[in-house]
Amino acid sequence: MVNAGAMSGSGNLMDFLDEPFPDVGTYEDFHTIDWLREKSRDTDRHRKITSKSKESIWEFIKSLLDAWSGWVVMLLIGLLAGTLAGVIDLAVDWMTDLKEGVCLSAFWYSHEQCCWTSNETTFEDRDKCPLWQKWSELLVNQSEGASAYILNYLMYILWALLFAFLAVSLVRVFAPYACGSGIPEIKTILSGFIIRGYLGKWTLLIKTVTLVLVVSSGLSLGKEGPLVHVACCCGNFFSSLFSKYSKNEGKRREVLSAAAAAGVSVAFGAPIGGVLFSLEEVSYYFPLKTLWRSFFAALVAAFTLRSINPFGNSRLVLFYVEYHTPWYMAELFPFILLGVFGGLWGTLFIRCNIAWCRRRKTTRLGKYPVLEVIVVTAITAIIAYPNPYTRQSTSELISELFNDCGALESSQLCDYINDPNMTRPVDDIPDRPAGVGVYTAMWQLALALIFKIVVTIFTFGMKIPSGLFIPSMAVGAIAGRMVGIGVEQLAYHHHDWIIFRNWCRPGADCVTPGLYAMVGAAACLGGVTRMTVSLVVIMFELTGGLEYIVPLMAAAVTSKWVADAFGKEGIYEAHIHLNGYPFLDVKDEFTHRTLATDVMRPRRGEPPLSVLTQDSMTVEDVETLIKETDYNGFPVVVSRDSERLIGFAQRRELILAIKNARQRQEGIVSNSIMYFTEEPPELPANSPHPLKLRRILNLSPFTVTDHTPMETVVDIFRKLGLRQCLVTRSGWVFPGELSISLQRRLLTFVSFRRLLGIITKKDVLRHMAQMANQDPESIMFN
Repeated sequence: MVNAGAMSGSGNLMDFLDEPFPDVGTYEDFHTIDWLREKSRDTDRHRKITSKSKESIWEFIKSLLDAWSGWVVMLLIGLLAGTLAGVIDLAVDWMTDLKEGVCLSAFWYSHEQCCWTSNETTFEDRDKCPLWQKWSELLVNQSEGASAYILNYLMYILWALLFAFLAVSLVRVFAPYACGSGIPEIKTILSGFIIRGYLGKWTLLIKTVTLVLVVSSGLSLGKEGPLVHVACCCGNFFSSLFSKYSKNEGKRREVLSAAAAAGVSVAFGAPIGGVLFSLEEVSYYFPLKTLWRSFFAALVAAFTLRSINPFGNSRLVLFYVEYHTPWYMAELFPFILLGVFGGLWGTLFIRCNIAWCRRRKTTRLGKYPVLEVIVVTAITAIIAYPNPYTRQSTSELISELFNDCGALESSQLCDYINDPNMTRPVDDIPDRPAGVGVYTAMWQLALALIFKIVVTIFTFGMKIPSGLFIPSMAVGAIAGRMVGIGVEQLAYHHHDWIIFRNWCRPGADCVTPGLYAMVGAAACLGGVTRMTVSLVVIMFELTGGLEYIVPLMAAAVTSKWVADAFGKEGIYEAHIHLNGYPFLDVKDEFTHRTLATDVMRPRRGEPPLSVLTQDSMTVEDVETLIKETDYNGFPVVVSRDSERLIGFAQRRELILAIKNARQRQEGIVSNSIMYFTEEPPELPANSPHPLKLRRILNLSPFTVTDHTPMETVVDIFRKLGLRQCLVTRSGWVFPGELSISLQRRLLTFVSFRRLLGIITKKDVLRHMAQMANQDPESIMFN
């Protein structure tokens, strides 16, 4: 047997794993992190820093730097996210106008900026100036007529196709993860899933560039959702600069939650709404500290965007409105009707879009992403150009639909018949009969509504950056404006009806169609995403309409109720399930009466559970087990006979530990015994050195009994963010020669946890899918 002196002489070699070595604690791609373990590691790290801070001034300064590193990261995220959002807004304005013409004085000016610099712009034609020329004027010197219209039409289509082709090509070649909205993947990553490269530098660069191209192409998509992805890429980049976050996946996700808030802050100019969006919609783990830092990141991002002033209106909000009429209780009925429309639209869109995306994944259509983008862009441009409400950018359309009609408005929507005897102030224009322009705008808006509903279904999910906030708001704003004009004209022509008698008098301004557009936009966005609190806050920050919170709340709640009646999933959860990501939604309820033993592996007829023993397996045995299986980890037991649970060892850490041991420790060979105990086993004198791996062993893995209800198990997985859970039963083992009476006396002293099986997050998701009559094999990743 090996004597004590021999063991002590090789102790430094055998215990080298007591010191950290590279890559331990990291996770493989498409795997789930262990939240409890990450929290424990951060607690140990913080405790070590605190104890060292009392040793010297330098260690105290290092502890202060560590404490303030989180705020520094938030500051950097806000600055970069705000800057990128401002650059994107400016570039989109210029490239959108480039499809229609060019500024002669400076080609990088948009239409509005070009006419700002002109001294010949008049009030009647403030959108026309000699410095800005359409393509027909520049190429053939004609501004009117069929030939000029056809040339401008063709140039519009060609520019749209060029922008879309460049975008899809850049995404396909350089950053495949830059496509889509990004929010479904962000939600999955924040729940603890690993998708390497999704928040990388290349993804950040390509998504920023292609986002400008696709929005400028005129496709029915927005930049707001992708801006959340861009901000999270910024958060991931700055996290990698600080070991506090780069070496702890749990802490990194706190930064990403704050970055998501900053993304919404710069997307809409809504910092408070951004924080609530991160809390309500995307974050999985949101402690109070993250709330404060999210608020700070959103504040810095909004301040940076305001300093750039991309909208040129000295305001942070995107669709600022000034309504001069309060809303009345009777108007709650049409507001609720708009909420019903929003819920129905959300249900229709989710089902049709998921069906189309599933067809794209399962047929040959998915093999031609470039051709799909080109075809959809061509159809969109051809249909959109003749209608002025689909030709302009979606943000400009929403802004026009939100606006109230004052004396300075030149839109068709404000073409009312004026009373020449009217002497009321400009700011309080009464309701008037609709003119020809309003009726023309109504049928054009009806066509635009049908067009937006159909084309958005096929656009969202293509291999380009595509947001859903703005298209959904556009659908609701169009429907809301049409309803608002209808109610306005009904009140004007039938002001003696009992419903209008108390609040609509002749010569009074009592109905604001722009308010209906705003409520409709909130209803449709809520129907698609199922947001409530954050949606209302974003809408009143977006428009400055603080007085209209109650109508927004009524529409948002109604749309959610109606949409939930047809299905609990929002568009982001639906895409998560379509892609097979292992995401446990806190909104899903599990009410089935099943037990842990019904879900755990191994099941009846399956091979026994693969386990490690604490002191009887060689390095070769473990390497063979790792090679023959693809499990994330292995339970460690005393022996295969007793199955007494000791702990749990991760697969990746076993591989790294053996690899490092062979490189750094002499005497470690295939026949070396691996042990997970404090003291090495007694071995013959000629035996190779044993390998001590207790450091990588999780001595307190989370366990449940085989009779634990699955409802409880699902709740545990959600709230603790577990990666796996071991199933045990109280057991005991006695030598056969002991009498029955002696066994009974010793029973209370030798009781232990007997390992029965294991439940992974993937098993829980498959079981939930099976109970919901869905395909359990749709869960693709670990």
